[in-house]
Amino acid sequence: MPSIAGYGGNIGPISRPFNDWSPTVALRQPLAPYACDATKSRGRLYAVAPSPTRSEFQRDRDRIIHSTAFRRLAHKTQVFVPLDGDHFRTRLTHTIEVGQIARAIARALRVDEDLAEAVALAHDLGHTPFGHAGEEALEACMKPYGGFDHNSQALRVVTLLERRYADYDGLDLTWEALEGIVKHNGPLAGTKALKPPSRYICEFDAGYPLELSSFAGVEAQAAALADDIAYIGHDMDDGLRANLFTLDDIAGATPFVAGLLEEIARKHPGLERGRVIHELVRRVITRFVEDAIGTAQARLEQHSPRSAEEVRGAGEAMVALSAAMREAERDIKRFLFANMYRHELIMRVWTRAEEAISRLFPAFFEQPSRMPAEWATQAAARDGAARAVVVADYIAGMTDRYALGEVKRLFG
Repeated sequence: MPSIAGYGGNIGPISRPFNDWSPTVALRQPLAPYACDATKSRGRLYAVAPSPTRSEFQRDRDRIIHSTAFRRLAHKTQVFVPLDGDHFRTRLTHTIEVGQIARAIARALRVDEDLAEAVALAHDLGHTPFGHAGEEALEACMKPYGGFDHNSQALRVVTLLERRYADYDGLDLTWEALEGIVKHNGPLAGTKALKPPSRYICEFDAGYPLELSSFAGVEAQAAALADDIAYIGHDMDDGLRANLFTLDDIAGATPFVAGLLEEIARKHPGLERGRVIHELVRRVITRFVEDAIGTAQARLEQHSPRSAEEVRGAGEAMVALSAAMREAERDIKRFLFANMYRHELIMRVWTRAEEAISRLFPAFFEQPSRMPAEWATQAAARDGAARAVVVADYIAGMTDRYALGEVKRLFG
């Protein structure tokens, strides 16, 4: 099998060469025994009659898409503030790309695509305005009160903060969807935990256990890796189109990208820059997706799980990149961190975010009446950490432009 061109032979073999993937992968096949089965879901917090036209995981996906929090993603930053340009990714377009990649991986692995997509579409519902800059600012404000984490906030959104249905708060998603939202990046308890769970996750888990010490199902793992693949691809695309760095810059720092650019130059000599960028990004995403599928298939064959429960207890993630592609991923992330996320133009966004949220949080905490009536009533009835959580819920739900509008309203 061929190696990826231009990586000095270190990238290793990929499962199949570019543009030579078997068409059978794209066809729907019977679910594998290790897939989460919608007909055998562990259920919901609130019992509902089954749908005659949709599976339980399809209903999860549809509830997420129709939520207010999902619509707000259109006006929340990915890297660039949406007000600064119409064609840069927003949190919503990022989420849609993650959903598409998650479905592709799930289909190839013969697991439930709808559950993978549902987890992908919900994974960023807890993000603040102004992207990771906003999250860091809100985390700093919440540090004395138990902290802030966007995964935990996503759980709050889908179990508490969305208020649409007559019979309950939240979206009443299935156990499998909630598990995926909370654990898509790995266990939150035990020896495999990346970090301890938040207070809200612990409280929720006490009443509705999500098995925090185990991995999530293959579907959620597919969504997690799809998130990484999507943002690598589209941040590279946005950074190049914003002229934060050049094709030569990233090629010089990442042999994997250099090899792909050589491949494009051989096949399309003299191609205009815009098309080169697109050809590069589509190859980057395709290579990562194909590697993820091949690596996951090998791990699943090795472990031979006979159920979703055996996947959860396997002791390692089933969906992952090969060692060589992890190296390529690290190269790209390292380059983007230095040349994009710490670029002067991007740091201005961070400054705006920190200033906005650092001013809004104490203003609302000290005078809850400055918030809309519903939020003001909740906050005024509480003090200390309980009030801080209400204020954080309000701020985290803001869009970028709403947050800037609140700053202007309060401070001129």
